[in-house]
Amino acid sequence: MMTSNSIDFSKVEKVLVANLRHHGDVLLSSPVFSILKKRFPHLNIDAYIYAETFTMLKNHPAISRFYLYDKEIKKKSLFKRWLYELKILLKLRKNSYDMVINLTEGDRGAIVARISNPLYAIGVDPEGTGMIGKKSIYTHLIKKTQDIKHTVERHLDALRCIGIHPDEKEKKITFNVPQQDMQRVDHLVQGNFVLIHSVSRWMFKALPSHTIAEVVKYLINQKIQVVLTASSMPSEVSYVKEVIKICPDVVDLSGKTTLIELGALIKKCMFIVSVDSVPMHIASALKKPTLGIFGPSCDVKWGPYKNPRSKVISLNIPCRPCFQKGCGGSGLSKCLEKLQAEKIIKPLSEMVKESELAKPF
Repeated sequence: MMTSNSIDFSKVEKVLVANLRHHGDVLLSSPVFSILKKRFPHLNIDAYIYAETFTMLKNHPAISRFYLYDKEIKKKSLFKRWLYELKILLKLRKNSYDMVINLTEGDRGAIVARISNPLYAIGVDPEGTGMIGKKSIYTHLIKKTQDIKHTVERHLDALRCIGIHPDEKEKKITFNVPQQDMQRVDHLVQGNFVLIHSVSRWMFKALPSHTIAEVVKYLINQKIQVVLTASSMPSEVSYVKEVIKICPDVVDLSGKTTLIELGALIKKCMFIVSVDSVPMHIASALKKPTLGIFGPSCDVKWGPYKNPRSKVISLNIPCRPCFQKGCGGSGLSKCLEKLQAEKIIKPLSEMVKESELAKPF
């Protein structure tokens, strides 16, 4: 095992960063790429991520090339899956990376590090878990901490363990929205508006529809236009339809935008109300006023990051955060079911007062 002082970046030209996780996690790893490129401008840094998360890093200026893993292959036959995996591994091996950084505990990133045979391989200490011999693959181990820390900081530990200690100004989430995408959403909504994203692909993170409807009613009574967003997943679109049945005077964009267009809408809005989902992280990157609502997930790990204009709401009960998929794995979260609309409206009213853009529509 090498020490943190044993990295010789004059011998490093090609770097691969693997982060095979969901959208929010991938976006929150963006500072790793930025800081590496800033400290060592000569590096060519590639990313190995799931194809569905490509948008999260698509416009990142520090990334040279992407290798995208299509999760749909998991639905195919075992032979087709092996063939697919082999093709990707051969492509990665062909690039002869000098350094591989695996930001997750997963075996797939470790296998990439093994087959690439880099000078330096950085990965999370498996602590006896995962495939046999996993620990020996890495030249540098990212040690897990007992304390809960934000996901951005957890990713940055990959740099700290090789002697790179970012300062506070470097820890920026990067999500660039091209001008053409800003223009593309102009026809979707005009004037000033508040964006509400109250759903997640994991519905145990979502508020009851009647609760969010009360929040919508409050904003409309304040003469503020409300835009509801969601992905195209049937469960999310259906949820938004339930809200609209109670409170129809909104702009419904559920399932109607790409993630980049959603970023453009967040950039344009007065402020955003969001559960623990990727729009909240995009808002942190764009430094947009944000009201984050948390249930069973942990706001210390996943809350707004370095966004001075953000607030977090949660129900103060002993069992949260429980990190479970609803109470007892039921899919329903008491900490959200019992969260009253008034508890959300109070800080929301303060944000309305603070916003100089709040005008009648």
